[in-house]
Amino acid sequence: MNTFLVGGAIRDALLGRAGSDRDWVVVGATPAQMEASGYLPVGRDFPVFLHPQTREEYALARTERKSAPGYRGFVVHAAPDVTLDQDLARRDLTINAIALPAERAADVPIDASALVDPYHGQRDLRQKVLRHVTDAFREDPVRILRVARFAARFADFSIAPETQALMREMVAAGEVDALVPERVWQELSRGLMETRPSRMVEVLRDCGALKVLLPEVDRLWGVPQPAAHHPEVDTGVHLMMVLDMAARLQAPLPVRFACLVHDLGKGTTRADELPRHIGHEQRSARLLQAVCERWRIPVELRELANVVAREHGNIHRSADLGAAALMRLLERCDALRKPGRFAQALLACECDARGRLGFEDRPYPPRERLQRVLDAALAVPTRPIAEAAAQRGATGPKIGEAVSRARTEAVAALLGEAG
Repeated sequence: MNTFLVGGAIRDALLGRAGSDRDWVVVGATPAQMEASGYLPVGRDFPVFLHPQTREEYALARTERKSAPGYRGFVVHAAPDVTLDQDLARRDLTINAIALPAERAADVPIDASALVDPYHGQRDLRQKVLRHVTDAFREDPVRILRVARFAARFADFSIAPETQALMREMVAAGEVDALVPERVWQELSRGLMETRPSRMVEVLRDCGALKVLLPEVDRLWGVPQPAAHHPEVDTGVHLMMVLDMAARLQAPLPVRFACLVHDLGKGTTRADELPRHIGHEQRSARLLQAVCERWRIPVELRELANVVAREHGNIHRSADLGAAALMRLLERCDALRKPGRFAQALLACECDARGRLGFEDRPYPPRERLQRVLDAALAVPTRPIAEAAAQRGATGPKIGEAVSRARTEAVAALLGEAG
């Protein structure tokens, strides 16, 4: 029985990056031997075990045979006769198919001469290339998403032409159609959180997978916007700039997802109305619901994305609104009950405003101003107002109106002070 450190931990160490979780592969062992040594079995689809002390994952070396479409359509063979090279051959990218004997895993820096690298992953790291290991890549469509995610993480890496061609073939063969929502969202969400999320979208679009997975996003390319407001003109280009601005501002995942879907309605604007997009906000809100249902997006993200899609135009123009209109905006955004979510909506709107050619380093005053407006409204002591209204015989909606008037007066006072 021989144990090897594999995958991302080695890749990141060779790149001088912060370490990934450590994964191990065990060659020459059976599940019974692993359990007898104290390892805890946790794998559902193939033999994976947790180390009794470190709780790190140890997987038996395995091979796979395609048996049906999609990423679940495999017959797995894990047995003592499976070699390390055979196990590495079924991995996705050469830079993830490098192994190191367990007894050398503590070496800092890694001794390159000790590495097992049958598919030249070190060469591809030096040349900054994402390249599939073997033709077995085509058997798992999730790998298309993984390549796109790694492209977003390693923004200066190119994708090997043969890997690009293979991904296009897989999409054309319908492999992407068989992906399940959980795996799609897992990879998309991780890609959105990478250094340059626009590259994930770019890679998926180039191979045709974006049109299958997110047709609402794919149709944004080639759709013009008024150059006076969007010097980049193309709506798809704008989207890419917004996503990368979200990364630059270190936005959390809900904000980045909201950025991804905030302008979907522009893809359905009638040709005779272009380059204007009147009413695109409401169309965006309707379209994103289908996206959220398709990929089972978490409720927290759905709700924020809906607010941003519906209201980003009003937030951008909020400097022109008076106290009463600002209160109505806060109420539509449910900002008084969910101030944290409203803060995220403001950040998404800043990403949208600065994700334009020539606007990248400009300030975004609506974010600070609206936060101050919300703070002023929240600072109003509502209980005394409600109690006083009740003493005057007011009930239900009338009490709510009294509270709303007081908040509007507080916002008006703030605007007077600011002016």
